[in-house]
Amino acid sequence: MLQFVTLLVTASACSLSATLRTVHFDSADRRTKLVGYIFEPQSPGPHPAVVLLHGRAGPYSSLANGVYSAETLSKRHKEWGEFWAARNYVALLVDSFGPRGYPAGFTKGSYDERPSEVSEQAVRPLDAYGALQYLRKQPGILKDRIGVQGWSNGGMTVLVTMSDQSPGLPLPPGEPGFRAAIAEYPGCGMDAIKGAYRAYAPMLLMIAGDDEGVSPKRCEEFAKRARADGNDLKVIVYPGAAHNFDDPSKSKQSIPANHEATEDAMRQADAFFQAHLLK
Repeated sequence: MLQFVTLLVTASACSLSATLRTVHFDSADRRTKLVGYIFEPQSPGPHPAVVLLHGRAGPYSSLANGVYSAETLSKRHKEWGEFWAARNYVALLVDSFGPRGYPAGFTKGSYDERPSEVSEQAVRPLDAYGALQYLRKQPGILKDRIGVQGWSNGGMTVLVTMSDQSPGLPLPPGEPGFRAAIAEYPGCGMDAIKGAYRAYAPMLLMIAGDDEGVSPKRCEEFAKRARADGNDLKVIVYPGAAHNFDDPSKSKQSIPANHEATEDAMRQADAFFQAHLLK
């Protein structure tokens, strides 16, 4: 308990000196102007960077009340952005839904009804690569040390993005893809990751053992198959943890399994990107 509180207090304290600004850049779909929110450390660069991909509810608070901006980002996205800025990463949270007319995201259980223009298999990976290319053009960024992290539908996007068959690949000659990736509680039944799967960089997959939103068993089976195929994939299953276990709300964190999973997920994510983005 104390360690988790310390992590959040540290991130919140450092956020006072971090800069949050709104940016606009092109998706690699070549037709969508995306909105992004950059969390920047105050320390001098150059810095590694992390692209953050939201889940099906979008990047904003459920209390946004029609105002979709940096001021109404959800607590989870703010805290993770501040978490990375506190550790001297530049974090870019990408809004894939708002620019396409769905700023409030989608309700639970709506997966089969969502429009194709927000597909995590065909479209959102192009947003991830648009964000990667945008960051590479910015001063103060270590251009070959950029990772990606996603939650739920954003985690599904991460799995597709890191495949060597991903939309958006190949990149221009001489430009590498993401250096490493983290996917939290994604759905693992997508056609894009069935059969042979080859990721081009190391990945960390965090699974909620009691996930009521997606099948943890299916993700464990995917991970087993991917590891057998030689992928550099670290898998962590959190027994008893629910979907969205790292939502910082009191209702989520009052459940011990969610709290313990959140505490460990932050520690694991920090160590994983240290190993792959800093060394």
